[in-house]
Amino acid sequence: MDRFNFSAKHLAINKANTQIVIAVGAASFITVFCLVAAKAVLSQYQYQSRVIAVVKTADNQLQTNITTYGSLVKSYSKFNAANPNAIGGTVTGSSNDNTQIVLDALPGAYDFPALATTLQYILTVNGMQQGGGASGTDSPPAATTSAGTNPQALSIPFGLSVTSVSYASAQSLLQYLQQSIRPIAVDSISLAGDQGDLTLSVAAHTFYQPAKTLSITKETVK
Repeated sequence: MDRFNFSAKHLAINKANTQIVIAVGAASFITVFCLVAAKAVLSQYQYQSRVIAVVKTADNQLQTNITTYGSLVKSYSKFNAANPNAIGGTVTGSSNDNTQIVLDALPGAYDFPALATTLQYILTVNGMQQGGGASGTDSPPAATTSAGTNPQALSIPFGLSVTSVSYASAQSLLQYLQQSIRPIAVDSISLAGDQGDLTLSVAAHTFYQPAKTLSITKETVK
């Protein structure tokens, strides 16, 4: 009888221990699960906060851009419609407006053949089409320097050589270059020969400025 009671008590203790182990294990699992879940929720909350902050910044910038755009359109229209134009000429339709003058003065793309044609025209206007010509190297810039959000003016070197000219006509040509709507910087001048039969050589450079490129970018929030 005593042995039977001992066995029953032993079984009861074992059962109780098993129940305690199960309860502790379940409690530990629930605790760990809650901690992991809380960490995940906190991480998601922090990420969403960063996303909201970035979206708010982008929205504020967009509103500023919209306001600036309206002001820019008004300023552009006023500048472009000015009559007389920036060089004192008369605007006829879309001809000779200030926008076209700016593009003529500082083109937005490299075009050496067009420059050579312009220089030849200058020689023709000054009566130097005979024995005169433009020279230079058609060397397009690298693609990395031809665009950007803040492009800088780039130089295009060239040369002019004219023979059988007088001192007065050589002086007139240099004045014409100085008054050209397109900025031309004269680097060196060489005159050789007699007073009425001179050879004029000019080394100079002009400029062009690549157009700005604007693009919508994407930002990854981490």
